[in-house]
Amino acid sequence: MLHAVIMAGGAGTRFWPASRAATPKQLLNLSGSRTMIQMTVDRLGQAVPADRVLVVTNQRLVAGIQEQLPELPPTAIVGEPCKRDTAPCIGLAALAVRRTDPDATLAVMPSDHVIGTAESFQQAIQFAAGLVDEAPQRIVTFGIPPTYPAESFGYIQRGAQVAAADDSTQVAYQVEQFREKPDEATARDYLAAGGYYWNAGIFVWKAETILAALRTYQPQLYERLERIADVWGTNQFDDVLAREFTAIEGISIDYAVMEHADDVVVVEAQYDWDDVGSWQALARLHGTDDQGNTAIGKHLGVDTQGTIVRTDDDHLVVTLGLEDCIVVHTPDATLVAHKHQEEAIRQVVRQLESRDWREYL
Repeated sequence: MLHAVIMAGGAGTRFWPASRAATPKQLLNLSGSRTMIQMTVDRLGQAVPADRVLVVTNQRLVAGIQEQLPELPPTAIVGEPCKRDTAPCIGLAALAVRRTDPDATLAVMPSDHVIGTAESFQQAIQFAAGLVDEAPQRIVTFGIPPTYPAESFGYIQRGAQVAAADDSTQVAYQVEQFREKPDEATARDYLAAGGYYWNAGIFVWKAETILAALRTYQPQLYERLERIADVWGTNQFDDVLAREFTAIEGISIDYAVMEHADDVVVVEAQYDWDDVGSWQALARLHGTDDQGNTAIGKHLGVDTQGTIVRTDDDHLVVTLGLEDCIVVHTPDATLVAHKHQEEAIRQVVRQLESRDWREYL
C-alpha cells in the first residue's frame, strides 16, 4: 500500500519573528486559511488516507502537530530527540511503516512547501508509485521545471525517457546526475541547456528499498535505527531512541543514498510548487499591488514600493518612504529588514541565542 511520510522537523529560522521554536514555519499559516503542515496532509486526499500518514518531527513539536492534525492518531507522529537531517528521519519512518506493512511504498515529502492543485499532485504521486510497482528497486524523485536561475536549489540533470502516462501528462526520465546548488552563472547555463530540474526533495520508493540502500551505504546509521525499531512500542523505546538517535551523525538523504543509487528516475512535476524558503515567497503566493507591495494584515503604505508586510488586522503597520523592505510584526517582536539582507535573519536568531534572549526564540 501507499503510505506518506511527512518530514516536519525544520526550525524555519528565516521566518523569524513569526517562526519560533514552538511554532516553526510548518506550523504557520503563510499562504491560505490552513497551516503549512495541514495543507500538506490535505493535498494527499484519498491517495493516502489519514491512517497511512506518518509525521516525523522534533519532540518539542509533537503536541503542536497533534493539535493541528487531530485526524491522525498520536502514534502517527514520531518525535526525534534531536536534529539529524533527512536520512535518519527517512530511515526511522521506513522502519516504522515496515513493521505493519512489509511491502509498503512510501511517498516522502517536506511539510512546508506550497503545491498547486491537489489533484495534480496526487496524480504525480500515483504515477511514481506505479513506476515503483513495476521495478521495486527503483527510486523516484520529482523535478520542478526551473523558471529562473535559482542558486538556492540543488538541480537534477535528466537523461533518457523511462516512462510516460497514456495521456503524456506524466513523464519520467533516468537521472543523469544530481548537481549541487550552483552559482548564478552555472544556474543560467542549466536553464539555457534544458534538461535540468530543481530538486524538490519529494521521493517515492519501497520502504525495503530505501532501508536496503541505507544498510549498504550508511551501515552505522542503519544499525542504530534498527536498534530503535527493535524496541518500538515497548517501554524501552524512549530511552533507546534518545541514546541511539542522538549518536547518529546527521546526513541528508541526497548524500546518504541518492548520489550512490543506480536506478533513480525523475518525474517532471506538472504542478505549481514553491518551497516558501523566505519572506519574499509571500509576494509570489499572495501577489502584489500596483506599487509592488504585498501586505498580509492591516497596512497603510505611503511612498512605499516593493515591500512585504505581515501583521494582523488588529495591529496597523504604516510604512513611509520604504523600498524593498520586509516588515513583520508579532506581539513581542518586530522585524524590519532590507530584502537583500534576508539571509541575515539567521544571524539575528544566533545573536538572540548568544544573548540568551530565549523568550524571543
